[in-house]
Amino acid sequence: MKFSRLSGLAITLILVALVLTMLVAYGFISLPSAVPATARWLALAALGMALAPRRSLTLWIVLSMLVGIELGYDAPGVAVPLKVLSDAFLRLVKTIIAPLVFATLVVGIAGHANLKQVGRMGIKALVYFEVVTTFALFIGLAAINLTKAGVGVAKVLPAAGETEALQPATHQTAADIILHIFPENIAKSVAEGQVLQVVIFAIIFAIGLALSPEPARGRMLRFCESLSEVMFKFTNVVMYFAPLGVGGALAYTVGKMGLAPLKNAAYLLFTLYGALVAFILLVLLPVLLLARLPLRRFVAAVAEPVSIAFATTSSEAALPRAMEAMEGIGVPRRIVAFVMPTGYSFNLDGTTLYLSLAAVFVAQAAGVPLSFGDQLLMVFTLMLTSKGVAGVPRASLVILLATVASFNLPAWPVFIILGIDALMDMARTAVNVLGNCLASAVVARWEGEFVDNYVAPPDLLTVEPAAVSHHA
Repeated sequence: MKFSRLSGLAITLILVALVLTMLVAYGFISLPSAVPATARWLALAALGMALAPRRSLTLWIVLSMLVGIELGYDAPGVAVPLKVLSDAFLRLVKTIIAPLVFATLVVGIAGHANLKQVGRMGIKALVYFEVVTTFALFIGLAAINLTKAGVGVAKVLPAAGETEALQPATHQTAADIILHIFPENIAKSVAEGQVLQVVIFAIIFAIGLALSPEPARGRMLRFCESLSEVMFKFTNVVMYFAPLGVGGALAYTVGKMGLAPLKNAAYLLFTLYGALVAFILLVLLPVLLLARLPLRRFVAAVAEPVSIAFATTSSEAALPRAMEAMEGIGVPRRIVAFVMPTGYSFNLDGTTLYLSLAAVFVAQAAGVPLSFGDQLLMVFTLMLTSKGVAGVPRASLVILLATVASFNLPAWPVFIILGIDALMDMARTAVNVLGNCLASAVVARWEGEFVDNYVAPPDLLTVEPAAVSHHA
């Protein structure tokens, strides 16, 4: 049987199972509960056979999510012990956090130690990055506090003693909070998962590295670049276990709590898309208009790289086309070559909005109230830890887990998020690319080097926009 026929069979069985389940659920027909359950399992089996030749991790995560939900609904006694799969996956993910955050921050800061040569362009770019990223974080906070997508999950939790034990929140003075930011022992900070302390250590280390003489600086920077690359590959390897982790987590969640948490996941998905649209309309569009950039030409130029990012969920996959597109509308290459790669470390608008939104969702799902001060501290932590995660799909999961652990929040709501993470990742990655394209054009305008009414030459690889005459 050909793969196309398997796909058709899977779709047909899924439709039959859905219709049969709805008819029984609403009392239109009377059948034993085993009949619609059997139809659903047959549909899942056909879907698994159709996906067998495919190597798409996203598709396998979706399949494992469906299998976990069905198993938790039909056989809670079998599903609940599968929590060990999600716990094992969670442990693997936690091993990534400290080296990944350290390496990406050191490379992002020390690797651009030539900002003195770049001069005011570098300062303007970094100021723009942090201002726009801050807007993204606060829009995410506003959206999740408005919709309260996570509220209600804790109400369907099983009895006390069967859930994860949360450390009680202790009263902290302002001095305690400030001291908690700074590490006293980096090994202790890594072991305890104090990600903000690791971030502070990495920033100071990167500054020291940037000020070091070239032989020492070059060797250490190459080591950190290698460590960063290895940790991204390590993340890729660990993500191959994601279907088992997601399936086990959703089987446990549905087995213990029923189907209620899935409704919250849908609310979260709609909240994210709504927040990203609001960010584009309320932040990026006004910035574009204030910079007097050609709206239609810009939209036409970014359409392809944004589409690539949306489809592949990787900003780096769209980087070459995005750089070429920005040169094509009049941004000089030297500005594109600096702003775009730097933005991939410091200007992840979609990812930072998602992280602020998702972290508060975890607190809402766990029933842990966060004061405005706690949310501000969480925003500060996310702003620092979200740098440099654009290269790998779902790498932001690592940052999210690190942040919720720092605030003594449980990890199980993260797996509710992971079940829909593929859909969320597409949108936030597309916004990352859109934001970086706009950043390069804004910096060029700010520097007075944006070429209005620019007509791209046949070969963008050899001609600099600033060297081409203006066209009326």
